[in-house]
Amino acid sequence: MVLIMTQQTLPPFHLAIPVHDIEAARHFYGDVLGFGRGRSDVRWTDWNMEGHQVVTHQVDDHHNAVAGTNPVDGHQVPVPHFGLVLPVERFQELAARLTDAGTDFVIEPYVRFEGETGEQWTMFFLDPSGNALEFKAFKDLGQLFAV
Repeated sequence: MVLIMTQQTLPPFHLAIPVHDIEAARHFYGDVLGFGRGRSDVRWTDWNMEGHQVVTHQVDDHHNAVAGTNPVDGHQVPVPHFGLVLPVERFQELAARLTDAGTDFVIEPYVRFEGETGEQWTMFFLDPSGNALEFKAFKDLGQLFAV
């Protein structure tokens, strides 16, 4: 049995990621992505990522957060990556916001498995420190774990 938790019961996750420039991270996560800023200090900032806590920590000599790629649907998916599964409308808004900001997508927004089980919109991009993010939206969220 697969348990899909609702927004009301889903505990928020916490993720801390390295960045090479905290001011560039503040611009990207705050101004470009539009996440709410929480507590911060000289070398770190908490972000409200749709109710989840992502913390950007400035790390000296941070160079490349992507370890490699994995082929998926003819695309080279950066690994590791993180992100959210959003409602379709919110995904479309974010994709437009990123496009308007001149984001250089690793994988531009597109629909995977169109007309099939698990139909979803997805996009990949990097933050200024090379951390890979994926945001996606399912036509039917109940198919999140469909086989």
